[in-house]
Amino acid sequence: MSNLRTTALLHWLKSHFSLENITLIPLTGDAGFRRYFRFDYQNQSYIAVDAPVKFSNNQAFVDVQEILQGVGVNVPNILAVDLNQGFLCLSDFGQTVLSDRLTNENMAQYYAQAIVELNKMLKCKTALVAELPQYDEKFIKTELAIFNEWLLEKYLGIYLTDDEQSALNECFEILISAIVEQPKTFMHRDYHSRNIMLLDNSELGIIDFQDAVQGPIIYDLVSLLRDCYVRWPNELITPLMEVYRQQVENSFPEENLTKEKWQYWFDLTGLQRHIKASGIFARLHHRDNKSGYLADIPLTLGYIQDVSAQYDKLSFLHELVTQRVIPAVNKLS
Repeated sequence: MSNLRTTALLHWLKSHFSLENITLIPLTGDAGFRRYFRFDYQNQSYIAVDAPVKFSNNQAFVDVQEILQGVGVNVPNILAVDLNQGFLCLSDFGQTVLSDRLTNENMAQYYAQAIVELNKMLKCKTALVAELPQYDEKFIKTELAIFNEWLLEKYLGIYLTDDEQSALNECFEILISAIVEQPKTFMHRDYHSRNIMLLDNSELGIIDFQDAVQGPIIYDLVSLLRDCYVRWPNELITPLMEVYRQQVENSFPEENLTKEKWQYWFDLTGLQRHIKASGIFARLHHRDNKSGYLADIPLTLGYIQDVSAQYDKLSFLHELVTQRVIPAVNKLS
């Protein structure tokens, strides 16, 4: 099927650019069903996207691109799109992913830039934002269920008793409450250093935004600072958390955003994200034959173990991950 899709994509590009010869260079790195290619035309580089309609919400990509561009976020230009076939042609941000350039010495500088982009997203108030899906209780529960189905059961063979499942659900309810009580804003939903490009002019370009929703104010900050792929020391994270808290206070002056509430939201929203992510990494292995993501499970579990230890009401989650999940993952590594 992919060869047929590639041929159709080539035909579409040739008709759009009135060219006989286009060479598509496959790019790697996407966890979804989209495929990306780079090609040259008149000494300019472009990105071609094969996003099958059955698996990709391409209208959402177009809508969210418009939302973000409207508030000055640097996103790729859409040069051509065919929603019926699931093909797009985008401007090219180059080959430098921010995650490849980060060090303890430059992290604060680059992440401060990334938080400037988040601050722009707070200004997203258009009608298109109102049409984005709500990151509500039902949505969150669906994500948390991925942990049970794919990480515990399919990958590790851990099956909880009814009492254990009930205890875990109580922990999940605490996380859900901390998320739904937050003010809602535009939420990228996958805002981390692998989805940020470092451009030749040292500015940042934001990609992979098509799954955006209306969601909790702190979610994208957690995605950035408690990245599923790299862990930063708290002394680097804490000042950046405070910078964004003050920006959010300006946008939501009616909220009493104490540092304690901010930290609580940050911790519990991060837990939900890492629980979901560990399940997704297992699902990518079992369902999609993308086993490289198994290497990212230990970091997400490490976050869950460390953060849940700080909250007595999450003791069951802490014990489950510490005593059963992490040892089972280590056995398979």
